[in-house]
Amino acid sequence: MTTAGSGLHAVPPRLVTVNLLGAVEHPALDGSPYRVDRNGCPYVPAGDGGIVLGLELGDSAFALDADHAAPGACLVHPDPAARQALAAYACVGNEVRVRTGEAAGTRGVVLGKRGEEGRVIAGFAAADLARMRPGDLVRVRARGQGWRPPGLPPEVAVMNLDPGILSLLPIGLPAAGTETAAGTETAAGIGRPAAAWDLDLQLPPPGPGSAGDVALGDLVAVNDLDVRYNMGYRRGWVTVGIVVHGASPLPGHGPGITPLLTGPAAALRTHADPAGHVGLTAAALKLQ
Repeated sequence: MTTAGSGLHAVPPRLVTVNLLGAVEHPALDGSPYRVDRNGCPYVPAGDGGIVLGLELGDSAFALDADHAAPGACLVHPDPAARQALAAYACVGNEVRVRTGEAAGTRGVVLGKRGEEGRVIAGFAAADLARMRPGDLVRVRARGQGWRPPGLPPEVAVMNLDPGILSLLPIGLPAAGTETAAGTETAAGIGRPAAAWDLDLQLPPPGPGSAGDVALGDLVAVNDLDVRYNMGYRRGWVTVGIVVHGASPLPGHGPGITPLLTGPAAALRTHADPAGHVGLTAAALKLQ
């Protein structure tokens, strides 16, 4: 495997790095405490936003009876424009430092992002996460947007990826081959900007007739999807993303991915490895 970057936070020359301010989100419900699932039944969307405890990278995206649950804390900003910038600039693998509250000084890592006006998902060690509360302020050391690793085919675009994290993922250069968990169909997120949103996948729970389980941190290939700008259909294209949140009972929603690579299938070659696939892990990120 040929990769760019030798360490978790190795920085190529001239890479733009920006310190961003984020606040740990409090879950929010608008009016009714209920949403309506795909069978027409109301449910309380526990796990959607805020701080989710007891869920880690490597767990099944269907591990909890929850709605869009992410393994860590969701970060936002009270100013709408700053919130959009936080979501757009932050990349998977960026360092996060808690600045206030009982967990001040602890380290985390950006795991991905979500839509809904911009959220960044940050992972922390379980003990550190348990000490955090909504409203705690964090610093995100953002870098990676606009960067291209040496040897990447010109037809392939990369996004949302800290250069130092590339060596931790099963991505090979210059052929840009990657091991993937599954190909699937997309749902919520189509038409949205890939630099600031996630994309939900319409995946059934593991069981007879399903494509198998998908874990948080897995890499997933989606066929006929172009995410260079706003995410949309393009025949013969392929996009690889990292699974960043769990399933949802809501129609048109499901496990979500943050896009990392996109390009024509001839240049971005993927192969399924459902048995031996290992994506991003807490151990690799030193979050244990």
